[in-house]
Amino acid sequence: MSEDLTGAQILDTPMQANDADAATIRDYLIALLALVWDHGEGFNGKRPFGNSGWEWELYAALARAGHLDGKFDEDGYLDDVDDVTGRKLISEAIRALSGAASLEGPAS
Repeated sequence: MSEDLTGAQILDTPMQANDADAATIRDYLIALLALVWDHGEGFNGKRPFGNSGWEWELYAALARAGHLDGKFDEDGYLDDVDDVTGRKLISEAIRALSGAASLEGPAS
């Protein structure tokens, strides 16, 4: 995993086929925010795109790009992942959406 990964690089990470039909992590997060806005109090955080475990779609993209340690099963599904680091990377990406610099420096 790259120690000097920027929020912009995380946002530009390509996504595999996913329930949001997003090409990048940026697109995925924007689709998620749009759902929150559209559904308001009725937003389903457990299954925003119809399936639970949606966070793993983001972690899989990070692992495939080499930004995160993860293992895939024989069918190509993420089987094990460093989700603590994954959460930090996605938090960094969210901060980068605003254009604001991270208060913690580059994601690690």
